[in-house]
Amino acid sequence: MSSIKLHATSTALWQELIAETVNQQAYSINEELESYLVFLLMRFSQRPDVTHRVLALDYLQGQLCQGRERQHRLAEVGDLCLLFSGLFPQRAERRRVSIGYYVDLGRSAYLQLANNLRDALAEVYAALSNDFVTLMDILQAISQRNRQEPLLTPLQAFDLWQGCGSNQAYQTLTEQTGALPSGATNGKTRH
Repeated sequence: MSSIKLHATSTALWQELIAETVNQQAYSINEELESYLVFLLMRFSQRPDVTHRVLALDYLQGQLCQGRERQHRLAEVGDLCLLFSGLFPQRAERRRVSIGYYVDLGRSAYLQLANNLRDALAEVYAALSNDFVTLMDILQAISQRNRQEPLLTPLQAFDLWQGCGSNQAYQTLTEQTGALPSGATNGKTRH
C-alpha cells in the first residue's frame, strides 16, 4: 500500500522537495540559500510569462537603472537564469546558447548586486553568485526526478561539467555514457 503525502502549503512542499534532494545528492547549502530557493520556486511557479524574456536585454536594462529598480531587475535576471539553467536547460538549446551562458549571466547579475549593496542582502547575493552551480544542480536533480528521458544530452552534460564544474552534469554524463570523464575545469580538477 502506498501513501500519499499531504502538505499544508506549497511552501512546505517545495521545502521538503529541496531538503530531500539536498540530502539524496549530498549537496551542502546553508539554510538561507535553501530558503531563497524555496521562495524563488514559489514566486515563479505562477508566472509562465517569464519564459519569453530575453535575459541579456533585461540584464543590460538593469545596468542602466538606479537604486531599487536596478536591484529588482538584476535580482530577477539572476533568479530567472537560475531557474532556466536548473529546471529548463533545454530552453538554452532552443535559444541557441549554452546552459553555461545562463550560469555566467546569472552569477554576474548576483555579483553586481553583491558589489553594489551595503546591507545583509549583499552577503545573500554574493552567496547566490558563489553557489549558483550547486543551486542549479539541485534544481536539475528535482527536475530529473520523474522524467523518463535525461534532462541533459551527453554533450550538454559534458559542457556544463567542463565549463562550470556541475556535479549533476558529471553524474548525468557518467550515467548516460558509462564513462568516467576526467580533466580540469577552469583551473580546478573535477572528480
